[in-house]
Amino acid sequence: MSAQRPGNAVHVRIDRRSLLLKATAAAVGAMTISCGGTGDSARAATPARLAAAFRDRFLIGVAVSNQTLERQVETDLALIRHEFSSVTAENAMKWGVIRPDGVNWRWELADRLVDFAAANGMHVLGHTLVWHSQVPRQVFSGADGGALTREALLARMEEHIDTLVGRYRGRVHTWDVVNEAIDEDKGWRRSPWFNIIGEDFMEQAFRRARRADPAAKLLYNGYNMHHPGKREFLLKVLRAWRDRGVPIDGVGLQGHLGLTYPDLEEWERSIAAYEALGLEVHVSELDVDVLPSPYETGAEISNRFEYSRENDPWPDGLPDEVQQRLADRYEQIFRILLRHKAVRRVTFWGLHDGVSWKNDFPIRGRTNYPLLFDRNLERKPAWHRLVQLAQQ
Repeated sequence: MSAQRPGNAVHVRIDRRSLLLKATAAAVGAMTISCGGTGDSARAATPARLAAAFRDRFLIGVAVSNQTLERQVETDLALIRHEFSSVTAENAMKWGVIRPDGVNWRWELADRLVDFAAANGMHVLGHTLVWHSQVPRQVFSGADGGALTREALLARMEEHIDTLVGRYRGRVHTWDVVNEAIDEDKGWRRSPWFNIIGEDFMEQAFRRARRADPAAKLLYNGYNMHHPGKREFLLKVLRAWRDRGVPIDGVGLQGHLGLTYPDLEEWERSIAAYEALGLEVHVSELDVDVLPSPYETGAEISNRFEYSRENDPWPDGLPDEVQQRLADRYEQIFRILLRHKAVRRVTFWGLHDGVSWKNDFPIRGRTNYPLLFDRNLERKPAWHRLVQLAQQ
């Protein structure tokens, strides 16, 4: 998840010079800040870093955009350095970016992320090795344009995993090995990987990743994993894998949630189910959509709907009442996560509202507010609420 959308840049309204000074000052020393939401007169000293607030429970991560890596935006990097303990390449390690012609490698952006993390003592999540989307079409065809055999595509997949995981062996600590391979209540997604290799393509990918870096944690990552049918199918697969010794360490639950969906009790049942198998649980792509939705879309990036003003109600700023609802929702989510020792990492899918993919999904051109930092890189009430929760 999620597709790279350069158009998101139009939503960023930032005075970079002033923010650079602000972010740089914030990154120096173990300072404290005042906490409390909009209109709250009570003030208390709190940890200056979100990651520090939850350091005894799980990592706090962020997806880093290609825009930040390409331009080396110091305001963004300073905020990432200050607030988070884990980084994920939002797009820089996907096949279509790191190997856009299906053959030749472009390492610059991925190297920048890994080097940045190493310089700042941060955990790195590699995203993603095998996915049906953002893969060059020629990966699935031969020189004559015809379909590949099982053996030929399996060899391409293994070579890709060997090269990518091998380059960052010991430096990328966790990998999303396979992404979104299960469809909604339909079992396996009929992707080219499945259609050509067969249903064991996912098992083969995990075994190859383990050989490429025996020390790295290996995850299956998916969206809408709270759906009972989807959950039960994956649990069946995972139990069979456990019996055969397939090397999987955990699951990544893409937390693309909304103010009113999904049912958080059902969502927690999924966490408990994967925990019961002895697996790590990573909330891999957390954001909370505050805008009207045509329906619960999860993260299927092929879903698209027409823009209308009714579906873009707050282009000039989020009302205080909705800010508080967003804070309430994040608190509900984190209360669940704190109840489960299997939760090892929570990664927000984007640094601030201006670069969130939710501005354009599932309706292009909207102004969304799904993250903890606003378009000026200021902490929102939801950030303060989570730090207060951690102190409890």
